[in-house]
Amino acid sequence: MSTSWHDLKRKEEIGDSFTLLIIIEVFVNRSLTLENIKCYGFDMDYTLAVYKSPEYESLGFELLRDRLVSIGYPHELLGYTYDPTFPTRGLVYDTTYGNLLKIDSNGNILVCTHGFEYLRGGQVDEYYPNKFIQRDDTDRFYVLNTLFNLSETYLYVCLVDFFTKNTRYKNCQKGFKHGDLLMSHRSMFQDVRDAMDHLHDTGTLKERTLKNLDKYVIKDPRLPVLLIRIKEVAKMFLATNSDFNYTEVRRAYSDSEMTRVPMFFAGGTVLRQVDTDTGKLRIGTYTGELQHGTVYSGGSSDIVCDLLDVRGKDILYVGDHIFGDILKSKKRQGWKTFLVVPELVKELHVWADKASMFEELKHLDIFLAELYQHLDIGSQECPDISAIQNRIKMVTYGMDLCYGKMGSLLRCGSTKTLFASQLLRYADIYSTSCLNLLNYPFSYLFRAPLVLVSLSWLTRLEYNCFVLIINMNI
Repeated sequence: MSTSWHDLKRKEEIGDSFTLLIIIEVFVNRSLTLENIKCYGFDMDYTLAVYKSPEYESLGFELLRDRLVSIGYPHELLGYTYDPTFPTRGLVYDTTYGNLLKIDSNGNILVCTHGFEYLRGGQVDEYYPNKFIQRDDTDRFYVLNTLFNLSETYLYVCLVDFFTKNTRYKNCQKGFKHGDLLMSHRSMFQDVRDAMDHLHDTGTLKERTLKNLDKYVIKDPRLPVLLIRIKEVAKMFLATNSDFNYTEVRRAYSDSEMTRVPMFFAGGTVLRQVDTDTGKLRIGTYTGELQHGTVYSGGSSDIVCDLLDVRGKDILYVGDHIFGDILKSKKRQGWKTFLVVPELVKELHVWADKASMFEELKHLDIFLAELYQHLDIGSQECPDISAIQNRIKMVTYGMDLCYGKMGSLLRCGSTKTLFASQLLRYADIYSTSCLNLLNYPFSYLFRAPLVLVSLSWLTRLEYNCFVLIINMNI
C-alpha cells in the first residue's frame, strides 16, 4: 500500500524529520490531472533503473580516467579519485579556458573554478567581462545537465588541476605547453567526450554494471507495483538508448513487466522489431500494427503516438534529463512532463537542517527593504547598507557550502541556477523519484500553487515546501 499522510504525520510525531514529508511529495509547476493521462512513457537510466550514488559515478569516473591514460595521458592521473562533494548537475564547461561555471538562466556567472581553484571578482572579469557568458555559444560552452555527466564534470576539473600543477607543462590561457605539444582545453574536452562515447558504444560501462548489480543498482520492490498499477489504467512505453540485452537484464533485476511494453530508442530512426531470443534487430522497417509482447527499436515520438493511438497531452513522460527527455518531448509533441530529480533529497535536507540560515537571509532582506521604506526618487538620503550586504554575502556563502563544493543544484544565494530555471520552464511536475506516484490516486489533480510576489526570498521549491508545511500545521 502507498504511504498515507496520516502515516507520515505519525512518523513526524515520533521524531522523524519533517523532510520525510517533503521527499515523497510531487512538486507542481503546471496543473496536471492524472485522470486525463492515457499513456505513461519512461526513460530507463536514472528513472526506472536507479543507480547507487556515489558508487556509480565513481565507476564512471574511473573508467573515463583509465581510458584517457590508455590513449596516452600521464599515468599520474590514476592518483585522482572521485569526490562526490564537488560536482553538481547543470554546470557549464568552458572549452576555451577550461573553467567550470555555475550560471543563472541569463548567463550571469554565479561560481567559477579553474581546476579546484575558485576564482574571485577580478579574476573572473579577466576571463568574462561583466561576469557574463553567451549561453547560445554552444560550440564553446558545454552544459553538463545529466547525472551521467557528473563523472566527466569531475574529470575536467582533475585534468586542469593536474596540468596546472605539473612542472613539465607551461600554463597558457587556452591550455598547457610541453615543448612543441599544446594540450589545449578544447582538445582535452574532446578527448573526454570521446572517452565517454567509447564507454557507451563498447558497452564497457554496462558490462561493469551487469557484473555487480547489487553494488551499482538499487532494487526497489515498489517499482513493479507502480508499473502494474499503471498498466491497469493506461498504456505504457519505455524509451531508452540501451540495447535490448542490457535492458532485459535490468528489467529482470527490478522484477518489472517491461518485456510486454514496446521499447523505443531516442531520435527519429527506422522502426525495427527486436528478436527477443537473440537481442538482434530484424531487417526492414516495421509498418504493421502494435503487437502485444513485441519489442521495438528505433522510431520517434510520432510513431509512439500513432502506434499507441494517443496524442500530445494524453501522455505523461517521465525522465531525468531536461534536454534529452523533457524539453524534446514537450516541444515536439506537447507531452506532459515529469522530471526526476534525485538531488532534491539532499536539497530538502539542507533546507530543513539549515532553516536558521534561510530565516536570517529572509530577515536581512526585510531589514534592507525597511531602510528604503520611506524614500522615493526625490530623496537625497543614501542609507549605509554595506554591513547588511557583507552579512548577506557571508550567510549566502555559508549556506551554499552546506550543499557541496559547488553549492546547491537549484540556487546560489537568492538566485536561481540555470538548472532551476529549466526545471521550472519545462517540467510540469517533478520529484525525487517516479515511485512517488504511488502516493496519489489516478484521479488526482496536481494543482500549481499561487506564487506570491511578496515572498521573493523563497525559491519555487522552497515555496512548495513552505505551503506544505503550513497545510500540515507543523
